[in-house]
Amino acid sequence: MAITKRMTTIDGIPAIIFGAPSRKIYLYIHGQGGNKEEAQRIAEVICRYGYQVLSIDLPEHGERKSEVNSFDPWHIVPELTEIMKFAKENWERLSVFANSIGAWFSMLSFGNECLDNCLFVSPVLDMKQLIQRMMGWANVTEEQLKKELIIPTTFGQTLSWEYWEYALSHPITKWEVPTKILYGGNDNLIDRDVVEHFAHEFQCGLDVMENGEHWFHTEEQLKVMRKWLITNLKNKELSKNER
Repeated sequence: MAITKRMTTIDGIPAIIFGAPSRKIYLYIHGQGGNKEEAQRIAEVICRYGYQVLSIDLPEHGERKSEVNSFDPWHIVPELTEIMKFAKENWERLSVFANSIGAWFSMLSFGNECLDNCLFVSPVLDMKQLIQRMMGWANVTEEQLKKELIIPTTFGQTLSWEYWEYALSHPITKWEVPTKILYGGNDNLIDRDVVEHFAHEFQCGLDVMENGEHWFHTEEQLKVMRKWLITNLKNKELSKNER
């Protein structure tokens, strides 16, 4: 049976709310290149467990593609703070599902929130490490970046001194939300030891699809993600009922 969905805006931000009315909701935070509509695939699973799903377009994505120079934490964190405020006014139990850099934005924005559950797929957990990797790919030194401030690369990313300074001054040192992580063994962006260290430090569940990639998109990868999602939703409901 098809799930219901309602298009809306929240403080001018295009959004979709999936599912029948409920007291509990998952906020869906997409990664770079994503959009609010991609949440439908996971909403078709999540809504079966009595949740709704709220998905938004981040700056420069989806209906906001015409925006420029705003897909960064100093623009996105205030927006997500407002989205969370809206969610708390309309639902009682709040959880988060985030992909890739959406996980980093979520941790920056929701670190002090009382969340029920968090599900991360291919999460960016250490932005300093990721930028260092990209600087290595581009053969750019920290001194060079400080001098030039902005350096385009051949692989589509732009290195920014302002972004680098932000990453250095905003490490994730606190994350107390019950969290499960799905990681692809062939992820070329996020090192496995970074994910394993984070999972150990913050007591997160970690599942690895050995032949998975950063972007879960093949039929096999999507099947694994769906199974992982169902397992965690079932386990969450069981643990709730046992309390």
